[in-house]
Amino acid sequence: MSTDRSTGRDRDDEGRARNARPRDGLGRPLPYGSPGVARQPEGVVRTAGETVAEAQALLDAGQPFHAHEVFEDAWKSAPREQRELWRGLAQAAVGLTHAARGNATGGARLLRRGADAVDAWPGDAPAGLDAPGVVAWARSLADRVAREGRPVDAAACAPRLAGDA
Repeated sequence: MSTDRSTGRDRDDEGRARNARPRDGLGRPLPYGSPGVARQPEGVVRTAGETVAEAQALLDAGQPFHAHEVFEDAWKSAPREQRELWRGLAQAAVGLTHAARGNATGGARLLRRGADAVDAWPGDAPAGLDAPGVVAWARSLADRVAREGRPVDAAACAPRLAGDA
């Protein structure tokens, strides 16, 4: 990783922009040199069970932005027929991130978009994922966020991803 002196932006070895700044639990960039929350490595291939467990731990810790990254890895590496499910979960996690940051409009919109994608999943979801429960959580939180218009506590609002979690 290097910094382009003309723009001050972090670049990878191929010259693509990469933001190496530390981030807080909601994914907001912090000043260079600040202690931040460890970032999720990108491109990790996990089993469905590992994805659900890791995302649940991050959600419970109030880190939905980081849970979104776990879901995004699953979305990109899952069999084609599962990708929309994982994408919907990633959108719901980003919706919670925006709601916790105080962006009520964006948070509600992404929670609903994620709920719609998860709701479209036919049959039983992998790894004991409680798809109907996640859909109900996301829609209920979207309604609350839109109605109240103030930031939520991400950890206190975290969903239960699996029936046994």
